[in-house]
Amino acid sequence: MSDVVLTAREGAVLRITINRPERRNAMNEEVCAGIAAGVDEAEATPGVRVIVLTGAGDKVFCAGGDLKPGADGTPFVIDPANPRHYVIQLFRRLERCGLPVIARVNGHALAGGLGLVCACDMAISTDTATFGVPETKLGLFPMMILGYMMRIVPRRKLYEIATTGEPFSAAEALAMDIVNHVVPAAELDAKLEWLVNRIADKSPTAIKLGKQAFRAIEDLPLDKAFEYTQLMLPMMAMTEDAREGFAAFNEKRAPRWPGR
Repeated sequence: MSDVVLTAREGAVLRITINRPERRNAMNEEVCAGIAAGVDEAEATPGVRVIVLTGAGDKVFCAGGDLKPGADGTPFVIDPANPRHYVIQLFRRLERCGLPVIARVNGHALAGGLGLVCACDMAISTDTATFGVPETKLGLFPMMILGYMMRIVPRRKLYEIATTGEPFSAAEALAMDIVNHVVPAAELDAKLEWLVNRIADKSPTAIKLGKQAFRAIEDLPLDKAFEYTQLMLPMMAMTEDAREGFAAFNEKRAPRWPGR
């Protein structure tokens, strides 16, 4: 894997780090490919239960697309003969991922960086991080991340931040449900560990199928969602994890999840 994205196994966690601090951890084609490869690695590694996505350093999570003139792999161009953008390919890979993905927002999350936060399943942020989509200041609009943001941010607030381009605080991001928790920088990893520990001892099969259900029904009419979910619970009850969970409950012991 390229050194612009680093991966490291930390117990039940596979940490993916955007490693371009000199470019404010900006996204380009190589970065997106590296994150996707990290997701592949996590799913292929036995014992990994959670993916953590973060940025190198302590100032910026990700500042969005690389604005440097002539930057390699800038997200602002596309091949008209193959209009499948690598940013969208990354988002689709994250959609298919069966593991929970947590954004460790160690600093500012702007433009596409905010989109990455929204693409993750959960997020923990430092209280000094700044968020925003400043694209209108450049004659653009946050197009590729708009779909994700519309699923998280209240409509009127989203329209305001997308059209004004004004930054907002971590506390405001928390109020808009963009992040789950906001803590001082010194407590970021402790809070992350707290959340990971509450995931890692649960059924990996239940979490995987639950995430699949979240994705499957979020855009369905309620009646169609019922049609999906009424089949999922009895199917989940037939998994080895469910059988182990019932047995552990009745035997008053901690479950030993087979992960199937």
